[in-house]
Amino acid sequence: MKKRLLTALAFTTLLSACAADKPTPPKMIAETDLATHNWVLTKVDSSPVTMPEPFSAPTLQFDQDMAANGHSGCNRYFGQAELKAGKLRIEKMGMTMMACPAPAMEMEQLMSSTLMDWSQVSVVGNELVLSNPEHTLVFKRQAEH
Repeated sequence: MKKRLLTALAFTTLLSACAADKPTPPKMIAETDLATHNWVLTKVDSSPVTMPEPFSAPTLQFDQDMAANGHSGCNRYFGQAELKAGKLRIEKMGMTMMACPAPAMEMEQLMSSTLMDWSQVSVVGNELVLSNPEHTLVFKRQAEH
């Protein structure tokens, strides 16, 4: 009798331990998680973003209808963002056409190519992360004024 009771107790404990090890699935991002915030790029592939003077870090902003716009490092861009099954892209992105020094143009190319391709998207606290096979971009929500 004691063996059965101990076996049942051990089995129950084992099952509850296995259930506790399951990771909670990530929250599906909604348009409201992104819209009406100004996001500033802080990291590219785990490296901090540094821009030469007088250039500033790239930005990303979404309106309530998911119209996207921002500064890519050199030029301003705009387009319609799509959010599907936890992935994001900016479709038919347009951009101003100024020439800038190499570091700003390289940042612009990286930023625009990442935004035009489908990327996994997550928002944790004040950080927006876009990740695809090429790059991971981390943005920080700018304080509301």
